[in-house]
Amino acid sequence: MLRKLAHYSKPTMLPRTLRTRLPQKSMRDIVNRYKYGRWFPSSDSPIFVSPAKISSTYDHTTSGFRLRRRDSGRVIGGDWDLHRVHLARSPKFESCRLHFLEGVPWSETPIYAELMKQIAAGERPDDLRSEADVAARYARLDQMFEETLARGRFLLRRHLPECFRDEHGGVLIHIGRDGTCLRSGGGIHRMAIAKILNLPEMPAQIGAIHPDAIRDGHLQRLMVSRLDPGAGRGSDQPGATT
Repeated sequence: MLRKLAHYSKPTMLPRTLRTRLPQKSMRDIVNRYKYGRWFPSSDSPIFVSPAKISSTYDHTTSGFRLRRRDSGRVIGGDWDLHRVHLARSPKFESCRLHFLEGVPWSETPIYAELMKQIAAGERPDDLRSEADVAARYARLDQMFEETLARGRFLLRRHLPECFRDEHGGVLIHIGRDGTCLRSGGGIHRMAIAKILNLPEMPAQIGAIHPDAIRDGHLQRLMVSRLDPGAGRGSDQPGATT
């Protein structure tokens, strides 16, 4: 683990290492391994979810706190996982549906209008600064859609050139007490594409998890791909991928 942390401490890697709170997540992994054993939640590791079964988003407006990528692998008790809102209420999700299923141009979708409003107000949503940035972003999303349609699946982040650490940057999925997968904090466009294309399974970045989901085996189930058993934490992969 220390050898791998040294890799992320290189001058070229250090800014992103600190920004993504990798040292804190690595310490969390050590504690989780000790506390939960073989099938512990490992930060930034992939889980494998069924897009068709994901219908809810974690609702931070009623729970009182947000869950971000920095919370990957964090075990949180309490009732946070019961705060849910339907996924279809997201402007990004609705815009993907309108564009890919009904042929509405991106420029006429709710999310496009919302982003342009925020930029006009001096904000930088998702680091977008101009309409050209917004147009380029959705052109890339169109390309992703076509590539995923042709391939029939999403690749693991570790197989992509822009990979930083395992599944970091993928669709962020939090796991409720009963194994319910809740989307929140990143990757809604890819989640929408997966549902629109009826993908049977997709890799996702593990987010926060309720301790009951570990106790009852829900996390263990999600750590192994049904379509590619060698992709997840299989019988020969007992540890974290820090």
